[in-house]
Amino acid sequence: MKLNSSGSPDVAGKPSFEFAAARTPPATGPEAPSGRSRRFRVDVGTIVSAVALAQSLLLVSLGYWGSQRLVSNIGTSAHKANHLRTEDKVLAFLAKAESVVGAIGSAPSLSPVGEHADRTAELLWTLLLQSPELDSVYVANESGQMLMALRYPVPAIRHIAAGPEFTTETWQYKRPLGAELDAQQRFGTRRIESFRSSYNPIARSWFQQARKMQGPIWTSPYVFVAAQELGVTYALPSERRYTESGPNALVVAGDVSLGRLSEFVRLFSGNGYGHSALLSADHKVLARSDMPGVLHQLEPPTGVLGTLHAQMHAHMAAGGTAGRDGNSTFSFDFDGNRYLVQASRIPATGWELVSWVPENMVLGDLRRAVLWGLLLALVFLALALFMSLKLSKLVTSPVENLSLIARRIGLLELDNLPREPSRVLEIQHLDQALDDSARSLKAFSKFVPVDVINQLVAEGHSLAPNGAARRVTVMFTDVEGFTSISESLDIDVLVGMLTEYFNLATGVFARYGGVVDKFIGDGIMVLWGAPADMKDAEYRACLAALQLHAQMGDLNGKWRAKGLPEFRTRIGIHTGVVIAGVLGSNDRLSYTAFGDVINVASRIEGINKQLGTQTLVSEDTFAGLKGRLRTRRIEELVELRGRQTRMVLHELMTP
Repeated sequence: MKLNSSGSPDVAGKPSFEFAAARTPPATGPEAPSGRSRRFRVDVGTIVSAVALAQSLLLVSLGYWGSQRLVSNIGTSAHKANHLRTEDKVLAFLAKAESVVGAIGSAPSLSPVGEHADRTAELLWTLLLQSPELDSVYVANESGQMLMALRYPVPAIRHIAAGPEFTTETWQYKRPLGAELDAQQRFGTRRIESFRSSYNPIARSWFQQARKMQGPIWTSPYVFVAAQELGVTYALPSERRYTESGPNALVVAGDVSLGRLSEFVRLFSGNGYGHSALLSADHKVLARSDMPGVLHQLEPPTGVLGTLHAQMHAHMAAGGTAGRDGNSTFSFDFDGNRYLVQASRIPATGWELVSWVPENMVLGDLRRAVLWGLLLALVFLALALFMSLKLSKLVTSPVENLSLIARRIGLLELDNLPREPSRVLEIQHLDQALDDSARSLKAFSKFVPVDVINQLVAEGHSLAPNGAARRVTVMFTDVEGFTSISESLDIDVLVGMLTEYFNLATGVFARYGGVVDKFIGDGIMVLWGAPADMKDAEYRACLAALQLHAQMGDLNGKWRAKGLPEFRTRIGIHTGVVIAGVLGSNDRLSYTAFGDVINVASRIEGINKQLGTQTLVSEDTFAGLKGRLRTRRIEELVELRGRQTRMVLHELMTP
């Protein structure tokens, strides 16, 4: 059989997509392609969304991580800046005290007694007024003579002369320091008091340490005799030589009370976040901003400062971050809060300045801003993901639909194929290409037996020359008197009648599983059992013959009403083994069957003319009916043209 026209695919018995899929169940067992069924598959939309999500999450994560680091660095830097500012102020405070004492020590006519005592008192008083950092300034010699200007407990000039048995003190009380007076009035004495005491300057620690070190010193905290308050003293040794006496060793000093330091630390800590504290070299609290009042005794750090101090030394002992100047940065937890800490050492005094701030106070707003930024980023990410899904649907949905269309085209289901409109240019091109392919294949399908191709593909046969023995039932049809009919009709009318006849016949054959092998003029060759095996092929072929005669009665009635001649179809059916397969050249193939069974079936159809019958079946076909259809045995053995042996035939009777 050549691959020529088998009529419309809709009436040629072409299996539908579902039917073809149902006939090819997935392979099982060792031969099954398990890798294909288990292979992970994903659509383009998922890939686009996954890539967009991964990139966005990576960027958001990196951004959040970088923001957190930046926030931490900003918070640490801000706290460090505030600590350094406080440290600078402390250093400036101490430097001012050292400067004032140094200025006094460099005065050329400095002396606590004698003719220079009045000028020394004026100098001390003037510098005290200009130095709010200091509580008192004074000078003492090795003879136990001392001259002091003090603001606490009352503004006064204090003269001290230590004798062998007792000390004489003279106090010149001055006007209040805040009064608006001229220079002379501010230094004017309001009253004078003298009394005995046991105070001896040369026995004091500041005097002895300065003489011993022969340089400036800061003392450890002690109780000031005059103010009865804890404080520290900066002392500087100095020496004078006057004409009336020999060398005179002097010590110039200035007092700073711990109350003054506490006010100072509270002042500068209050300008920033958190609190600060000064610790002595032996780890006692000199001043702290988180507790009100003035310290009256030295105590170790307690509370948050105590935990901080313990953590600081543990941190430094463990090799924590510390600069060459003793600066240290760390964090610790106390009472459910986390604190950032900056610590540094004051070189001149050996004190430790520590600052601490709740981390949430410094970083809370920044972290909330970062979290809001993260939330906004996630919202924008969700919107971007939603938009990417919507945009990907513009591609994936049409591509999925086009893949189904392509699958239908592959199965030669070419009727009523939908179009896939899209705004994507490439999809438009693909849709147009598939439509062109479908129209070309639809035109080509008019010339090929589509049902045969589908069955061969569904069964896995290669479209290459091959053949195999099959048991088939073969039907040949012929229109009685077609030559005289064709001579009496115009060509157009004849072609139209043949087209209607063939459409009707092929539709009937397709409903009963027959495959049209070829059209031979007005005749048709039909196979049951090829290319696919078929149970009860004989019965199906006979039912198709009876149905064709029944429907031809209706068609002939229509033609008769139009004044057209009628078609009387003669049919021959035979069953046996044939060679069936794809035959032909490499570039032109045809699925057909050949063998003696084919020839016998053709001869059986032709004997109808002699016997005056319409449908004849062979003995083999009759045996397959198993009495299910009414037949009439032809009593005489029929001699077929080209055969030496006679055959037993049966006429298939209409119900």
